[in-house]
Amino acid sequence: MVSEKFRYQLRQEVEQWRAEGLIDAQLYRQLEERYQFDSLEIAARNRFIGIFMGLGGILLGLGAIAFVAANWQVWSREFRVMLLLSVFVGVNAAGFYLWRIAPVSNAKINTEPSQTGWQQRLGEGLLLLGAILLGANMALMAQMFHIGGSLFELYLVWGLGVLAMAYSLRLTSLGVMAILLSGCGYLLSVFDWNSKQDISWVQILIQHAPLAATLLFIPLAYWCRSRIIFALGANAVIFPLLTSISQGLNIAPGFFFALAYTLPPALLWGYDDRNFPTFLCSRIFQPLARRLALVFLSILFYFSSFNLWSNFPSQTVEISKLLSRPLIIDIIILGAIAIWEWFSLARREKKNKLSKSTILTSKFVAFLMAIATLTSIFNLSIYPIPELTVFIFNLLLFFLATALIREGLTITNRRFFWGGMLLLTLQIISRTIEYNTDLILKALAFFACGIAVIAAGLWFERYSSRLKPSKENSL
Repeated sequence: MVSEKFRYQLRQEVEQWRAEGLIDAQLYRQLEERYQFDSLEIAARNRFIGIFMGLGGILLGLGAIAFVAANWQVWSREFRVMLLLSVFVGVNAAGFYLWRIAPVSNAKINTEPSQTGWQQRLGEGLLLLGAILLGANMALMAQMFHIGGSLFELYLVWGLGVLAMAYSLRLTSLGVMAILLSGCGYLLSVFDWNSKQDISWVQILIQHAPLAATLLFIPLAYWCRSRIIFALGANAVIFPLLTSISQGLNIAPGFFFALAYTLPPALLWGYDDRNFPTFLCSRIFQPLARRLALVFLSILFYFSSFNLWSNFPSQTVEISKLLSRPLIIDIIILGAIAIWEWFSLARREKKNKLSKSTILTSKFVAFLMAIATLTSIFNLSIYPIPELTVFIFNLLLFFLATALIREGLTITNRRFFWGGMLLLTLQIISRTIEYNTDLILKALAFFACGIAVIAAGLWFERYSSRLKPSKENSL
């Protein structure tokens, strides 16, 4: 469905065409019925009413909070419990009733939200308020009944509760909120060193956060048909995995560096929606997963291109300490998933041959991962040569940047072209600043990069205007 902005602009143009005699009254009525020009005023009015209702609701909520805070110590504990439960149930029940009047259509992707009434938007807002009240009720109940616990445990349990609401209501907004709350809980747990003394189900969930995020968030993306949930869910898998890998660098730096260069990009690039026919057979998330893999490799190669490898001592792998870490379970399971993905990918690519003009292929990505893995293992586990390692990673970064530029030119895609230009410019500027060079040379490098970026941008826009953007083999 087309956006409201396009319909509004089209109505102005169509009215001008009719006034100039370019179209007749019959064609105008057909366009009016097709694009529903009459509903534009209703949508604007509903939006205006929604803004004032939102402001009024915020003021009413602040007043209610101030009133409750003023009488909180006076009321009995039983009355406080009844008040909290009543408000929570009442807000969610009202939100569900209003939201159900015009159920949200999440069946399509890459479309603007359908024009719905103010009741549905108000209902979704009340459901979000109910999710916020869930966390407030949990904190106040724990305080009233003297239930101890860490702050990260509150965020994790709160996130799981909102996640259950997102699954039951199939709401993208609740899913995003659940992932953000769980992410805050995980970040707080990483810095809460005292929490590592007691073993509980929350600690087990944190230790195996990559697997938990895979099982909890990725199916929700299919259930809600939401790309933003998939992107956040993928980051919720990769970030805890990298955090756990970084904690094992003191045991086997070569092994864990190689794992960081291999497992996350392999999982993202090899991801294919058709491996999960239970959810959907079309590739709605594979292009997004591959773009995330390229972003991950770009960031990893960029930071690896700095002259920091001499700070990591060479060390052999201690098998006993390695096997005793809880991360090894996640590595084995996610590694098996990555291998299965790449075997399925190899079979499909053998049947469907890609165009020779594309350069961002699975073989190219596998080549980058293999060189990075072998380089880190050789430098940290066999024989340290920091200068050679820095040179190789700068070379890999250059290859990736030029591949993105070439891909952008091939399919006339601005994201790939400017992503490659950004990487190349950052590489040149970083090497110029990092090494002790003369100010004149740095000034010349900045001037050259600026002129090159301006010239490349003007040339690309002129080049892309002559060709139609091709979707063939686009990520």
